[in-house]
Amino acid sequence: MHYIYIVECRDKTLYTGYTTDLDKRIKTHNAKKGAKYTRGRTPVILKYYEEFNNKADAVKRESQIKKLKRAKKLILLNK
Repeated sequence: MHYIYIVECRDKTLYTGYTTDLDKRIKTHNAKKGAKYTRGRTPVILKYYEEFNNKADAVKRESQIKKLKRAKKLILLNK
């Protein structure tokens, strides 16, 4: 499976990413070995994810979500 996810960082900012192993990726973020953006903002908390059967669809959706304003992302998190 392929996943896109949104985590909330310690400073309440949101980070969107892609992975094939969701649990491992969250642990990597919290070990300060994930994305440069999250390294200084740990711990991160998984708030949202979507599953995809292929990488192309997941990466396309990740790009769509990254373009959203924070308010729209928060609406997505509350669905």
